[in-house]
Formats: sequence, structure tokens, C-alpha cells
Amino acid sequence: MDGIENLVNIRLLTESFVTLFVIMDPPGTLPIFLGLTSTMTRTSRIRAARQAVLVAFIVIVVFAVFGKRILDYLHITLPALQTAGGLLLLLIALELLMGKESDPEAAKDVNVALVPLGTPLMAGPGAIVATMVFVQRSQVPADYVAVALGILLVHVVMYLFLRFAGAIHRVLGTGGVTLVTRIAGLLLSAIAVQLIADAVRAFIGAA
Repeated sequence: MDGIENLVNIRLLTESFVTLFVIMDPPGTLPIFLGLTSTMTRTSRIRAARQAVLVAFIVIVVFAVFGKRILDYLHITLPALQTAGGLLLLLIALELLMGKESDPEAAKDVNVALVPLGTPLMAGPGAIVATMVFVQRSQVPADYVAVALGILLVHVVMYLFLRFAGAIHRVLGTGGVTLVTRIAGLLLSAIAVQLIADAVRAFIGAA
């Protein structure tokens, strides 16, 4: 056990994985993923899942390594980043609520895997900030390895959830997916408003 602890900080690994899992919320992402890919073929949906998770992973890693420098260089505060993510999610939520995702041409475009699935839904302000905090807390190589493994594991779990979303799609049927899509739009709009509200409180607190 001591040998493992010298290589990986198990406590930090568990903490980083659980925190990112709760923030990225693989089960909660499923209905939104189904809503955005409801008219895609099985192959396209699997490709979208793979691309979304890959984009989220790249964004998280980039901010883990260069996040503080990027924000400082651009003079961007974390609340500003959170507000931008909330506004983008709100626009997508409105499209889900109004049924615009049913457009066949839009469904063929797997760019939904990039925005909003990859970011800001999965790799959103919450996940980015949490990752930056864990990196800043790391002091020895075992800590950095733990954070890296936590990031990798949560993305593997996320991919497995999205990869088998097609089975859920077949069980629900067209009507069920439409219902889930509307509910997802409502939930996503609530998430967006909460992000913006938290950012406003942060702005006020910093004033």
C-alpha cells in the first residue's frame, strides 16, 4: 500500500474522480445527449459520443495545465467564464424546448459533439475550476498522477454512459425521446440560469 501511495495519492484520486463525476454528471447528461442526437443514426451517435468525450478531455487537460495562465493572460475572471458558459447552455436549452433539434440537417452535423456536449456541458466552468483547484493543491508527483488518473477515469465513465445511450433510445422510442428532450431542455435551462446566478453572486462579492 505504501508503494502505491508513493506512486499515486489514492485519497486525491478518489476526491478528484468523485468531484468531477458529480459536476460532469454522466447520468444527467444522457437525456441531453439523446435530445441532441435523437435523429442521428446509431453510427453517428456513437461517433458524437466519442468526439464529445474527447473534446471534453482535451479542454479539461488544457485548463489543468495552462488554465491559470490562459485566464490571467486574457484578463478573464472565473465568474466571466461561468457566465459565458451559462449563456451558451441557455441558448441550447431553448432550442431543445422548442424542438429545433429535430431538424434532419442539423442532426447530421456532429458538431453538437463539440458544442454544447463537449463544452460547456461536460467540460464546463465547474469542471474546469475544480480541475484547476486540484492541480494547484498538488505538490508532489503522486498528487499530479492522482489528478491525471481522476480526469481520465471520469471521462472513460462518461464515454460508457454515452456509448450505450442508443440502447436507451431504442427502449424509449420516438415519443419517449421527445419527452426526454423537452425535460432535458428544462433541466439544462435551469443549470444555465444557476451558472449565471452563481457568477453574478461572485461578481457582487468581488465588488
